[in-house]
Amino acid sequence: MRDAPDIYVRSAGTALPGPAVDNAALARRFGMPRAWEEWVETFVGTRRRHFAVDLATGDVRFSLADLAESAARRALTESRTEASGVDLVVMGTSSPDLLMPATVNTVADRLGIDGVATYQLQSGCAGAVQALDVAVQMLRTGRHRAALVLGADSCAKHLDVTMDAARLPPAEQINGALFGDGAGALVLSTEASAQAVAVRHVHNRLVGLGREPGQVIDWYGRADRDRERPPVAEDYKAIEESVPVLAAEAARAVLGALDWKETELDYLLPPQLSGRMTDRIVAHLGLDGAHEVSCIRDTGNTGNALPFFQLEQLLPRMVTGDRALAVAVESSKWIQAGFALEKV
Repeated sequence: MRDAPDIYVRSAGTALPGPAVDNAALARRFGMPRAWEEWVETFVGTRRRHFAVDLATGDVRFSLADLAESAARRALTESRTEASGVDLVVMGTSSPDLLMPATVNTVADRLGIDGVATYQLQSGCAGAVQALDVAVQMLRTGRHRAALVLGADSCAKHLDVTMDAARLPPAEQINGALFGDGAGALVLSTEASAQAVAVRHVHNRLVGLGREPGQVIDWYGRADRDRERPPVAEDYKAIEESVPVLAAEAARAVLGALDWKETELDYLLPPQLSGRMTDRIVAHLGLDGAHEVSCIRDTGNTGNALPFFQLEQLLPRMVTGDRALAVAVESSKWIQAGFALEKV
């Protein structure tokens, strides 16, 4: 079955900070041996990433609002939508610039958007799909006509350029190679256009009942800032075991809701944890007839920005009748998410 009325993706835009940092440059900066660089290439599968922080000085060059604003302007320009025509803004992020004011409102202010509904969802890799879901549902009420959906994340707050990387535990070394910074944006509308693609279904499910988190990102206040606990902790074994299974469940849920057959899919946008994990997930999904759209090897894991980089590649490729399935999995408290698009 199809939900009605249809909501359309008019455009996508993305932003990356500064020049790309490849594995060789990362290894040199932090004094890691050649074997570490080769290990990242082989076992992580990420070739390059972008950082909002200057690796030479430690200065933060781009805020999350900077990146989200750039991505939003690209999406608005691509869809020929004036900022004044946007009456809803929704953002997903796990790393806002501040707890208050919400980054979404800073971005809206910079774009000249005012007098509209704004929402910021704090979530990990499923946050972009959650933001899409909120925007789609609100557009379907008829209260809004055009929505700007944002997804952005930055690891700049956690990147200490003075650290002795060789002394860090392997899990923290992986984070340095795995993550990057970036932002993405979509323009959604209740009105179709020649370039528009219909959102057929959005899926979001918390499936972490009774399960320990796979990822924890802490934050500190004045009272507890000196306590000895890591800002980021991950259970990579649990992530490797669980994400392919949750991705397959999400894919089946979306296809089942639409009564789409696997053979009817033209494009697959798989979860983008790392190059190696993406390969494992795609193999587990078994959707061999769909063309894979991935970007993780050249952007790094940019969290909530990643689906937008995939969509920016996808949208120009789609022709009438094409169907696409996107899947995301968040390991913090285990959330499976996905959405389906169709070119009309």
